[in-house]
Amino acid sequence: MDLFSRSWTALRTAVAELPDEDFARPSGCAGWLVRDLVCHLIIDAQDVLITLVTPAETEPTRDAVTYWEVAEAPPTGDDPLDALTVRLAAAYEEPWLLKFHLDDVGSAAGRAAELADPGLWVSTRDEVFTVGDYLSVYVLEWTLHHLDLIAHLPGAAEPPAESLAGARELLERIAGAAFPASWSDTDALLVGTGRRAATDAERAELGELGEPAAKFPVFLG
Repeated sequence: MDLFSRSWTALRTAVAELPDEDFARPSGCAGWLVRDLVCHLIIDAQDVLITLVTPAETEPTRDAVTYWEVAEAPPTGDDPLDALTVRLAAAYEEPWLLKFHLDDVGSAAGRAAELADPGLWVSTRDEVFTVGDYLSVYVLEWTLHHLDLIAHLPGAAEPPAESLAGARELLERIAGAAFPASWSDTDALLVGTGRRAATDAERAELGELGEPAAKFPVFLG
């Protein structure tokens, strides 16, 4: 619960501090500008709010690891929902409107998470999770999107160290393999999810570990 709050607060703060011109720059998400990513975060915040007030009567069917669908290839930005996000973002016209809506809905999602019982069963995507597992999913989601937000913005605030470490730990559990201990959490997340290609040295380190080399990158959906 604490990592959720830390990662979400840091991401919303990073967005709030962006100058208007940065909203037209590319993000780390294929086919999306920064404004499109921020619009996606608004939709994510709405999903958190909806899920936290959708109790389930049956036992959990998934957890923070099995929540994710692992794809065979990285997203291209051509998915209809991705295209819809681009159109929605353009409709805001002014960056301050995106900032305002994210702060409004995002603050509510943050408060709802703080008030929720971690052991409560909730439903989303026709699956049941504990609140604790569901919010753990978003530590990885928020942290990766924070890295996406600042991918082409030198000097922008980075995710908190605790969030990076927590996201790395969950990604390793999803993959069933660990990154080399010498890698930073940021490099592990970027290379591990295919957000950047591994360097020759990094590929060599992965190869020395044997099986983990075949586990990465993991394309999350």
